[in-house]
Amino acid sequence: MGSISRFIEKKLRLKVNREKSAVGRPWERKYLGFCVTNSRTNPKIRIHWKTIKRFKERVREITARRRGRSLAQVIGKLMGFMNGWWNYFGITESFNRLRPLAHWIRRRLRALIWKQWKNRRTRVRELLKRGVSRDYALTTGCARKGPWRMSIVKWVHIALPDAYFTSLGLLFPWI
Repeated sequence: MGSISRFIEKKLRLKVNREKSAVGRPWERKYLGFCVTNSRTNPKIRIHWKTIKRFKERVREITARRRGRSLAQVIGKLMGFMNGWWNYFGITESFNRLRPLAHWIRRRLRALIWKQWKNRRTRVRELLKRGVSRDYALTTGCARKGPWRMSIVKWVHIALPDAYFTSLGLLFPWI
């Protein structure tokens, strides 16, 4: 590392950033948001965990429940971000870090809708309208749990299935 750094600084007259530069295993190092799997026989390009973390932070900003936007606006902004993100990171060969993201994004949108329905009467009415039986609509709609907790409840999944979000234009490029 020292020898290469001296060469770059003396001969090429470039500045080496010591914080970013390091020597390490390919699966431990990040380069332009990517890393390599630690398989000796079949190494693959994958997205680094820090990149996934930044992706999730941006999705949290877009799907924030406090912003007061319609679901169509949120999905439009989300699709623009995800398509651009995937155009860059689409060369990845390992999808194990991407599969759970689709489920997580749909859950965020369910929580957003639950928050938009605001009071119990609206929640019960919307659940009934979407095919949930009266007893379950009442117990689910009158639950005192928060939106994130309610977004994983079975009856909310029945009322807001994955196909509902697909019909609104939410498509995942990596699926």
